[in-house]
Amino acid sequence: MLDNLLFLLIAVAAIGLFAWQVRKIRRNILVGRERDMSGHAAERARKTLLVAFGQSKMFKRVTPALLHLVVYVGFLVINVEVIEILIDGITGTHRVLGFMGPLYSALTATNEVLGALVVLAVVALWWRRNIKRVKRFSGVEMRAWPRIDADMILYIEIVLMTALFVMNTADVKWHQLKGETLPGAFPVSSLLVGAFPSDLNLLHFLERAGWWAHIVGIFIFLNYLPSSKHFHIIMAFPNVWYSRLVPQGQFSNVESITHEVKAMLDPAYVVPVPALVPDGSAVAPTPFGAKDVEDLAWTNLMNAYSCTECGRCTSVCPANLTGKLLSPRKIIMDTRDRVEEKYNSPLIFQPNRYDDQANGTERVHADLTEATLLRGKVTPEELWACTTCNACVESCPVNINPLESIIEMRRFLVLEESAAPASLNAMFSNIENNGAPWAFSPSDRLNWADEIFVAEKQVATVA
Repeated sequence: MLDNLLFLLIAVAAIGLFAWQVRKIRRNILVGRERDMSGHAAERARKTLLVAFGQSKMFKRVTPALLHLVVYVGFLVINVEVIEILIDGITGTHRVLGFMGPLYSALTATNEVLGALVVLAVVALWWRRNIKRVKRFSGVEMRAWPRIDADMILYIEIVLMTALFVMNTADVKWHQLKGETLPGAFPVSSLLVGAFPSDLNLLHFLERAGWWAHIVGIFIFLNYLPSSKHFHIIMAFPNVWYSRLVPQGQFSNVESITHEVKAMLDPAYVVPVPALVPDGSAVAPTPFGAKDVEDLAWTNLMNAYSCTECGRCTSVCPANLTGKLLSPRKIIMDTRDRVEEKYNSPLIFQPNRYDDQANGTERVHADLTEATLLRGKVTPEELWACTTCNACVESCPVNINPLESIIEMRRFLVLEESAAPASLNAMFSNIENNGAPWAFSPSDRLNWADEIFVAEKQVATVA
């Protein structure tokens, strides 16, 4: 009875803490600008099934996709066992789902096989990250905490699977020695029985130790998720659901500018009057573009919390491949870190900052009074390196759109600060004066045709 009460207290505390952290993340996401993402339910459901559940975009790289699929399916199936452990922990039963007979045997056997495959997949993933050192796992944004976090997840999964096999193997051998039948099938644990002692008391202790380590480890992992890139296993689904449905590369219009253009083209057009706040004062004008995180849409901030830090976006970015500073992954991680930094959520993501004098390996505390997202974390040089090719958007396995954030910060530079590069300012002047990006008068626009006509006439004359 005491064990059941202790388990219930731990479970309630773990689930409550996780809910509190998720609520803080939701609050942080909603500081972004409003954006209507309602409608198109059928199309959104199809995209969620294909991209989030089916991981269709992962299979552009087969090896990591297969390894990730094993871990992903293992995570989903093993959750069935977690349900059983929760019931057993609260009620004091043992293998409560055993009444399901052959179905239970199929589930436990599948759990064991997947658990073994998860261990192999995790080892392979660790080897790719730490021994093979796949290039896309490195970068200025991947020092210190992101690197530790990536390995920590793999270690936790190994511990959880080890605890599972200790629990099952000890339970199988205990029942064998007692001459009793244990519900379920355990193909992997049955192979490990010979390595375990034959003392019944010790076997009972090992089974209980494995049981507690497995479920408490899951509770710890659950509350580690909001502080980790691994939170994408939850955020991927809403992020894909609310992803853009417009054609790739289609830019959104600035509403206030749209109204001005319509008013210039049609004198009868009535510009909507901004609504008043409850005290009767006018609403502050919305800035053009984005200077800080609250200037981005809430979907952009959801993108930041959904990032897997896999580096696929950066690995296909032509600007990054040619040595420029732009890294789409860094833009997304900087956005997430800035939200955490500004809205002070100490138990979630720690700001991704480094002490340059310590060779970029030690974190420093963020100064909340310093610069905003733009210039504070993301430099104009990074933004102007973007070619808007959408390669990063196309490659992201969870439909994150770094380009939207880049374009919004560019808009702020141009429309609020007039801080466009000289080449763009020259183009803007040419468009304003000549109606085209080139420095030629509109009256000279067809001179090339006259030159071709004269050249063809000369050729005809010679012939």
